[in-house]
Amino acid sequence: MLTFNQLSFWEKQTYINHTDYLIIGTGIVGLTTAIYIKERFPTKKVTVIERGYLPTGASSKNAGFSCIGSPSELLDDLTHTNENEVFKTVEKRWQGLLNLRSLLGDDKIDYLNLGSYELFTDNKFKSSANALDYLNIELEKITKIKDVFSVDHNIVKNSGFNHFNNAISHKAEGQIDTGKMINNLYKLAIEKSVTVLNGIEAKEIHIDFLDTNKGKIDFKKLIICTNGFAKQFLPEDDILPARAQVIITKPIENLKFKGIYHFNEGYYYFRNIGQRVLFGGGRQLDVKGETTTEFDNTAIITKALESILNENILPDTPFEIEHTWSGIMGVGSKKSPIVKQISENVYCGVRLGGMGVAIGSLVGKELSLLVD
Repeated sequence: MLTFNQLSFWEKQTYINHTDYLIIGTGIVGLTTAIYIKERFPTKKVTVIERGYLPTGASSKNAGFSCIGSPSELLDDLTHTNENEVFKTVEKRWQGLLNLRSLLGDDKIDYLNLGSYELFTDNKFKSSANALDYLNIELEKITKIKDVFSVDHNIVKNSGFNHFNNAISHKAEGQIDTGKMINNLYKLAIEKSVTVLNGIEAKEIHIDFLDTNKGKIDFKKLIICTNGFAKQFLPEDDILPARAQVIITKPIENLKFKGIYHFNEGYYYFRNIGQRVLFGGGRQLDVKGETTTEFDNTAIITKALESILNENILPDTPFEIEHTWSGIMGVGSKKSPIVKQISENVYCGVRLGGMGVAIGSLVGKELSLLVD
């Protein structure tokens, strides 16, 4: 394994030495932070390092939901978080989605405004439906869209679902192609003359240099954008890793539904990708086991996902699972992100609360304005 000491003079001068801004993590936050810093300071050297050959956390592994919160999820948030903070976080998600779409363009992320649906199997539908007038007033303030939420009596029947009794539609949500998004963020960063180095794992932060598995990198400013892996560098902060497991089917002929769907307060979620069905979630079945940075799929969750897919989502429809994977999110007792200066030369943008697609680019923008 080559170390920095084995690089040529030219390689060290070009890629390693004289870094003004060093960013850890090539996910949505890391790349957008680099892009916006380069826009502010075109002549400064901005370097982003990544331990994997692709973003390691969740940025290129998520389900591709451009979502800001379902009715039952928002109502649950309101039971333990004050109203102002809940809707301020929703506003950040909405502004973040608009920012991402503006930064890259809808065609480069395959954005589809198909809406979303929250499905219900129990009496939580009544409490959610009764709160729609209140939620719509608050969401209209944020999105400028009238009647964001509405009861839909036909979606369950027309989509062929089983055991779901009711649904609430959401006008402000949609879906994207996660792979295209992260690839085009990378391309934009390169166009801005950002240096991106893969295979470099951050080990220990010092006042003006970072120890890595390849040697040390000097910096003037360091920015931590590792989200679910941030505990290594921020042991005192309210952030923990949260693994999300996902399965995807082979193409299904005459698939009856399109769009994105949530149920059980957002713990389960599914969508179509063409004629395939992507289904993820179930973290609540093993919260302790899913509080991990290990990329595995476990029998307890994948079997539950397959069972629900068979009984509730695709009843009487033959399907085969083509692939499974997992991603690592960053969560805490609050759903708002942590964007702050840690010391004179170190900053962070972490804890995206499972809403990285929505809020990630906005966190990157805020970070770029925080550093000097």
